[in-house]
Amino acid sequence: MNKKLFILFIIFITIGLVIGLLIASCNKPQTNAANQYGDKIEELVSKMTIEEKIGQMTQVTLDVISVGEIYNVPDPHRLDTAKLMKAITEYHVGSILNNAGHAYSQEHWHSIISQIQDAAVNKTRLGIPIIYGIDAIHGVNYTIGSTLFPQQINMAASRNPEAVQEIGAVVAYETRASSIPWNFSPVLDLGRNAAWPRFWETFGEDVFLAKVMGKALVKGYEGDDISDKTKVAACTKHYFAYSAPLSGKDRTPAWIPERYLREYFLPSFQAAFEQGAHTLMVNSAEVNGIPAHANSWMLTEVLRNELNFKGLAVSDWEDIKYLYTRHKIAASPKEAVKLAILAGIDMSMVPDDFSFYTYLLELVNEGEISEERINESVRRILWVKQELGLFETPVTHPQDYPDFGSEKFRLLSKNAAIESLTLLKNEDQTLPLSKDKKVLLVGPAANSMRALNGGWSYTWQGEQTDEYAKDKNTILEAIQQKIGEAKVVYVLGSEFEKEVNIAEAVSKAKSVDAVVLCIGENSYTEKPGDIDDLYLPQAQVDLANALIATGKPMVMVLVEGRPRIISKINENYKSVLMAYLPGNEGGEAIADVLFGDANPSGKLPYTYPRFPNALVAYDHKFTEQLDMGKGRSEFYPQFEFGTGLSYTTFEYSNLKLSSTEFTETTALTISVDVKNTGSRVGKETVELYISDLYASITPSVKRLRGFSKIELNPGETKIVSFEVRALDMAFVGIDNKWITEKGEFKAQIGSITQNFFLK
Repeated sequence: MNKKLFILFIIFITIGLVIGLLIASCNKPQTNAANQYGDKIEELVSKMTIEEKIGQMTQVTLDVISVGEIYNVPDPHRLDTAKLMKAITEYHVGSILNNAGHAYSQEHWHSIISQIQDAAVNKTRLGIPIIYGIDAIHGVNYTIGSTLFPQQINMAASRNPEAVQEIGAVVAYETRASSIPWNFSPVLDLGRNAAWPRFWETFGEDVFLAKVMGKALVKGYEGDDISDKTKVAACTKHYFAYSAPLSGKDRTPAWIPERYLREYFLPSFQAAFEQGAHTLMVNSAEVNGIPAHANSWMLTEVLRNELNFKGLAVSDWEDIKYLYTRHKIAASPKEAVKLAILAGIDMSMVPDDFSFYTYLLELVNEGEISEERINESVRRILWVKQELGLFETPVTHPQDYPDFGSEKFRLLSKNAAIESLTLLKNEDQTLPLSKDKKVLLVGPAANSMRALNGGWSYTWQGEQTDEYAKDKNTILEAIQQKIGEAKVVYVLGSEFEKEVNIAEAVSKAKSVDAVVLCIGENSYTEKPGDIDDLYLPQAQVDLANALIATGKPMVMVLVEGRPRIISKINENYKSVLMAYLPGNEGGEAIADVLFGDANPSGKLPYTYPRFPNALVAYDHKFTEQLDMGKGRSEFYPQFEFGTGLSYTTFEYSNLKLSSTEFTETTALTISVDVKNTGSRVGKETVELYISDLYASITPSVKRLRGFSKIELNPGETKIVSFEVRALDMAFVGIDNKWITEKGEFKAQIGSITQNFFLK
């Protein structure tokens, strides 16, 4: 073969190989379809009509398929068969949520879900099951007889992620026992604005705390396999930066630089996605002038391309419509649907009609939205249903859950409440109270289950809790049982907003040994919880000051979802016990702590402000604590983040670092000795704070980088260690990317500090 023929032969062979490789690559499944969600999902999508696909993206509330009118469903609740079949067979609805007014029995939930799934699975062409969702945020609060736990803010105060995971597992168990597979929880928003009415639904103000607790709760809900009949799909919410409105009022604008968004508001969601959370709910508000439901940067660029989240993104209540009616960025409801879907929403919580379905179908038929974009969302929705095992088991049965509402679950709730209770002040060792003393119990929270539970308790606003939880003990009832009714004098004194009989309370105080004043807030959530004044209402301030003036030792029990400012109260009160919203067993937990049958161990998960215009978090900047000639730091809260006393005492000593220098490829071990120097068993949360002394972006005074809760017997010492790596000190730099800068840092545990260097 001559040289020219040989060269031509090589060229032809090369061309053939290239063509072969191209053909082979074209036959490979695409990574955004079959490879990511599986062949079964891709096969099902290929069989679906565009109407069936859009139906899967449509979620309506239970009222839509119930006897009666929207928001006016009569008791006893019944499904309307004609409405149900219309939703399932005509509009191909893929998801239903909520209850129609209040809590139901397990049996009724089973009947509802069974009828819905029978229509979806047995009376449609493809038999795709419905995914039913509910807000089971501190227990299955819409199922009668379920276990209601302390709210999330309490769990943050407990500093016990193991208990949070265990609680999550129980909530998942009891949710599935109610035949419901999807829980709109956890809330991973940061509580950075104390006035925000959903503050108590968060894990507090700190990023690290929210990450750890959020991951634990997701693990509890989902376990290792959400198809297990005791697990549910978690729904992290509200993605993201919902909780920091400038005004403090719900669903009002937030103005947050991207650097701050990434460093503070995104990490809790990223941690939950890494844990495996399957779904998320989108922020109802706007950030920097862009409503989250139309923010493609947030919903596609960050969520899908950066965080690689493959799950389902559902809107919040009516929020796509609000792009037109409230936010005014869409000129019509149809345009609002277009903006939301192109931004990255997968499912619309419409929730009270089928308008989303109609508009989206028109948009696809008109070529405004491609069918491939619809396919992306449908794959995610079907994948979550497949992961939950709904195709095999669309309905679970109450009889398969013998531990529903059990005594062991009740005790778990009580112990969680005890661990969350936070002793903020205890002068002259006023607490614990002696059981042989006579006490005056007074205040609007003293005899209220509603106050103990807060919102999302049997009803959205929790206003029927006293009726549904009447077999549980209020603080008054628990104390009466503990020390005997004869030793307890009860006077209301004031309602939450209005004076009632303060003079009578003052008169009764003369005949007792101590006063227990239970004040705070009634239940609320979302927009109805907006306030104009963070101060505690004046009626309660007047009640407190009148009782303090009697000279009797007074213990304040704060039952509230956010830190209502108490600086107008004369500080001669002896003790303050922060109860937050401790749930159905909160009355018993409070009584146990007040009278010494339990030792408090909670730590404040937020900074308790002293003044309304001083809402500064613990991880503030150095310029926020300057002495401006007042003889004190500008950072002057009522109680600092991490405050929490005990009936015993703890001593920290011997802070050790494995080295005073380390690098980006090595780890630093920081340890401390903790000794119980008191006379009773106690739990202590050891917290590690690290300060970056100099950085290109102004550093915080300190940041929480680790915590560990331990139990110590009197005289016992334990060594608590933390491992720190360079990434743990990272921050978001001027280019909005995470960086770790070399330099000097300071470690602090308790009041002990030691410096070290990252080389």
